[in-house]
Amino acid sequence: MSAGTRRRLRLLGRIMLFGTLIGVAYSLILQLTVYGVPLTGAMIGAIHGLLLSGTIGALEIFGVRTPPGRAVEQAPFMVTFGVKAAVYGSMIALVNLYEPGTRLVGLRILTGSVQVIGLIFSFVATAAFLFVLQLSQIVGGRTLRDWVLGRYHRPRQEHRFFLFVDVAGSTRLAERLGPAGVHHFLNRIFVLASEPVDDHRGEIYQYVGDEIVITWRESDGRTGARPLGCFFGIERALRAASAEFVRDFGVAPRVRGALHAGPVIVGEVGGSKRDIVFHGDVLNTTSRLEDLAREHDRGLVASAIALEACRDAEGYALQDLGAHVLRGRARPMPVYAVTCDGAL
Repeated sequence: MSAGTRRRLRLLGRIMLFGTLIGVAYSLILQLTVYGVPLTGAMIGAIHGLLLSGTIGALEIFGVRTPPGRAVEQAPFMVTFGVKAAVYGSMIALVNLYEPGTRLVGLRILTGSVQVIGLIFSFVATAAFLFVLQLSQIVGGRTLRDWVLGRYHRPRQEHRFFLFVDVAGSTRLAERLGPAGVHHFLNRIFVLASEPVDDHRGEIYQYVGDEIVITWRESDGRTGARPLGCFFGIERALRAASAEFVRDFGVAPRVRGALHAGPVIVGEVGGSKRDIVFHGDVLNTTSRLEDLAREHDRGLVASAIALEACRDAEGYALQDLGAHVLRGRARPMPVYAVTCDGAL
């Protein structure tokens, strides 16, 4: 089983657990009021919560990987929201009208105001869930969480990995395809790259032109050398889709990467538009390493500092490129070219 499948199954499990608990809490209150039997209410809520969260969770996690699911996800925000609300709302209405949990525990199915209250609550809860879900896909799940919790309302220092992934040859391609064509080319690359980033628990900080900036807190990225695995996962995803790129754009995409690690200051900035940003020499140094990868025509270049911070990197081969004095730095920095043995 791939790392991506394991991650999706774990996520589905968490969604089902959360949905079951929400169902128990809601039905406990409703059934206690109507029947005076809290245990029965909890059982009914658990059944309904498990059914709905399992079905909706599976569609959100696995359904988006199908052609219809991808089409819905790539549609404008309100179209995606509307389609999902209609589909999930119909499922909720079916459960509320048929009452499988109530039938299983042998209670009489109530109609009228109780059923109407259940439908209203379910639709409101689903709409709120969908809105937050779609918003998290725009700003990033971790960024949304950090905003809500106020994690970076006051600036704080963190040790982080930064991986810059650049699309090679995009400037020449833009001359041939034009602005709209190169936009579609880069967007398809970014969409394909998102799954390896998620699989390796990375956080996409920015899309800058033809470049993706990915980051990990050092404690999160260290295990399993996740930044290295992420880069080569992106390479594999693009190779698997190379025939489609050649068919549609006349060229297979190729990426370069640079990896560095160190301390940064993280905090919220801005007024009418707020964002969580990183400040520190680490980003400048990673950019210089990316220039070095371009000069030496290497797929991935990493600083010795970043490699020392990684664990379980035995499956990667390192070639010492020597110590380089990068622009803006006084001291030479040991740099390595990293390749994958193909077994990862």
